[in-house]
Amino acid sequence: MQVTETLNEGLKRGYTLTVTADELAAKVDEKLVEAQPDIEMKGFRKGKVPMALLKKQFGQRLLGEAMQDAVDGAMEQHFKDSGDRPAMQPEVKMTNDEWKEGDDVVVSLSYEALPAIELPALDGVSLEKLVVKAEDSAVQEALENLAKSAQNFEEKDGTAEDGDQVTMDFVGSIDGEPFEGGAAEDFPLVLGSGQFIPGFEEQLVGVKAGDTKDATVSFPGDYGAEHLAGKEAVFACTIKAVKAPAEATIDDDLAKQFGAEDLAALKSQIAERLEAEYGQASRAVLKRSLLDALDEAVTFDLPPSLVDAESKQIAHQLWHDANKENTAETDHSHGEIERSEESDKLAVRRVKLGLLLAEVGQKAEIEVSDQEMTQAVIAQARQYPGQERAFFEFIQKNQQMQQQLRAPIFEDKVVDHILEKVTVTEKEISKEDLQKAVETLEDDAE
Repeated sequence: MQVTETLNEGLKRGYTLTVTADELAAKVDEKLVEAQPDIEMKGFRKGKVPMALLKKQFGQRLLGEAMQDAVDGAMEQHFKDSGDRPAMQPEVKMTNDEWKEGDDVVVSLSYEALPAIELPALDGVSLEKLVVKAEDSAVQEALENLAKSAQNFEEKDGTAEDGDQVTMDFVGSIDGEPFEGGAAEDFPLVLGSGQFIPGFEEQLVGVKAGDTKDATVSFPGDYGAEHLAGKEAVFACTIKAVKAPAEATIDDDLAKQFGAEDLAALKSQIAERLEAEYGQASRAVLKRSLLDALDEAVTFDLPPSLVDAESKQIAHQLWHDANKENTAETDHSHGEIERSEESDKLAVRRVKLGLLLAEVGQKAEIEVSDQEMTQAVIAQARQYPGQERAFFEFIQKNQQMQQQLRAPIFEDKVVDHILEKVTVTEKEISKEDLQKAVETLEDDAE
């Protein structure tokens, strides 16, 4: 194999790789020798077919395969010898379009090499970790919200009002004919909850136990069941009970409804949960501060192809964010979204930090374990109740999805590794100040 450099400009590389006709012929012979023991041909015992006959019979068929193997081997040897790592898939083209058997194979190889990255001195980086304690007022607010969610209802005299619970039997019909799924018995409905079709709950305001009431409504035109969409229906309702919301009581009984031994134990659990939530928010702020510091501390050339691809993706996302009221995230029927100054700026930062974190992770031999990947897949599968098995099978067959799940785990592990090497001091602040820090973070990300 002969390698001739044709381009060396910044991170751009170009080479001509030549695989001689003799090397290619040797590859074909190698494949024939490998296959010979298993080949049967009329007039010869298995594995005893002469090489000359094999070459005549199978040589042309193996030529293309041998050519691909030779070029792949030449590229692999080139990257091993040069130490280059291509930023994206290299471009490989045959230069002799009129190639015929007996000619040398000449291909052009072009790519952008990943830059050499010098890791910054981390011992001089100082960061603040924001710490928020769960205050009694926050715990009490959470308790009150739990009490509301566990709210009971008590029988009442008089008519139903918004917020009351009505227990009823009902039968729905269209043009006098009951329809499937339109009937229920002892159904509890909180008026004003919006659980039923628009206009239904309002018609039950004023009913009392023992009443019968016909509620006439129209199904929305985009209703999920096509045979009901846009049609008028009448629900014959028999009111069996009317109950008013009972005043929420924060006590040991409430705690037991949520699996705690008593109120004190529930308060302790809430405090732990709140501080865990504060910790997640604080972690996000700390990570952003670290990335800002690394972005400031390190400078190296970036592969233009990576920046271009990232900028296009960001521009696409920014366009969808700006048009989310009119265009679904999965709708790609729009024209090409042009890159912008904003998308280019974000792309430069993302590519730079992505390459830096990858380099740190590689040198520190950080890996994502099978157990961590399994946990990530399980967490993702919970978003598809009833389809978990199908989701698992989809992930197993989809390398791109596996990488999408692996990437954030790897990044967080690298960030943890770096945080162990920098100076981190804790600063106790209020919940409100932490919220402001998070909002600033979100504003900067937009």
